[in-house]
Amino acid sequence: MNRNLRPSSKVGTQEFNSNYRAKQYDGKIAGLYDLEETLGRGHFAVVKLARHVFTGEKVAVKVIDKSKLDEVSKAHLFQEVRCMKLVQHPNVVRLYEVIDTATKLYLVLELGDGGDLYEYIMRHETGLPEKVAKEYFSQIVRAISYCHQLHVVHRDLKPENVVFFKKQGIVKLTDFGFSNKFYPGQKLETSCGSLAYSAPEILLGDSYDAPAVDVWSLGVILYMLVCGHPPFQEANDSETLTMIMDCKYDIPLHVSQNCRNLISRMLLRNPEKRATLSEISKHPWLSSSKTVTVDSVPLVSREQLSDEDHNLIVQKIVNGNVATKEEIQESLDKNEYNHITATYFLLAERKLRCKRQEQAAKNKRPEELAVFQNTQDAKKDASISIKPNLLNVPRTPGDLPQRSRKCSIVQ
Repeated sequence: MNRNLRPSSKVGTQEFNSNYRAKQYDGKIAGLYDLEETLGRGHFAVVKLARHVFTGEKVAVKVIDKSKLDEVSKAHLFQEVRCMKLVQHPNVVRLYEVIDTATKLYLVLELGDGGDLYEYIMRHETGLPEKVAKEYFSQIVRAISYCHQLHVVHRDLKPENVVFFKKQGIVKLTDFGFSNKFYPGQKLETSCGSLAYSAPEILLGDSYDAPAVDVWSLGVILYMLVCGHPPFQEANDSETLTMIMDCKYDIPLHVSQNCRNLISRMLLRNPEKRATLSEISKHPWLSSSKTVTVDSVPLVSREQLSDEDHNLIVQKIVNGNVATKEEIQESLDKNEYNHITATYFLLAERKLRCKRQEQAAKNKRPEELAVFQNTQDAKKDASISIKPNLLNVPRTPGDLPQRSRKCSIVQ
């Protein structure tokens, strides 16, 4: 790789931008990534399947045209980036690299391999078996709990924003386009999200408690998991809105009493009476879950690698003329999101995958890591191609899909 095109430890420096601007958009990002087919498209952005040139690993790249964004949309975009940098968790899609140029922003993201939860639910008319639903839901709860510990509210929780990673046997949360930082006890005022999943207080345009709106959306997701359809989905938005405001929904008879109780604790009109995430995690319906532990599917950080593995990865990067040892160490110490750290973590994740596979060959793979593959339609799922909504394009108020329309205030 031409070292003249290698970004420094600071993403979006003048040197890197000028080198990039000298090139036409030709399917590569300064020789760092080969961009392949389009996975999704919006008014201001496109999501591309890409190959990290040095490692050969597949990633997703969101290409956002900043010149088409208004100031509000730009604020949403950079807030998304800030929140994704904060939330590094095994059940959250990982942000590897940010490349900021004069006209475009490139977000290099972890690539799912099994479609999204909405697609999966829609293939189960009466909902998933509760054992399976419990595994997925507990992972989503864990991801949101971690976000809230860091004072990050998602505000757009829905099955479309939960993607499968079949090889790891887990699901991960994505699309932080409406996320924001919050302070405990301080209300937020921005109305955003998707109608069918939004809490009543958001739809009314009231100021609201940040954690409570995510809890409401979790209630909608759990209902869909076990029932196979949304609790509030009428012929038109006006009727759907009325159902949400009245908090009227029916739970099919096949749903267990414990699960019914948990849904009812989250789908409460009064946000102050909704269950907290701590109460949700300790609820009897979830307490029996034997879901994947964080340690089972580790998020790669320098501390999780042995010195031997770390040194091998560093040497590989140095030998490939990607960066010097000093540049690698500086980027890791500063927790940068540049091409050096992206290369390092992609290689580290490959190393850990190999170790997990070796361990799985020695020990029988735990049942909980194979929930997705062990369901009745696993063979069908194996043939799923990457869908356009696998990684949703960052959205703005004017860029929402039909089934996820935003209702910002009750007229």
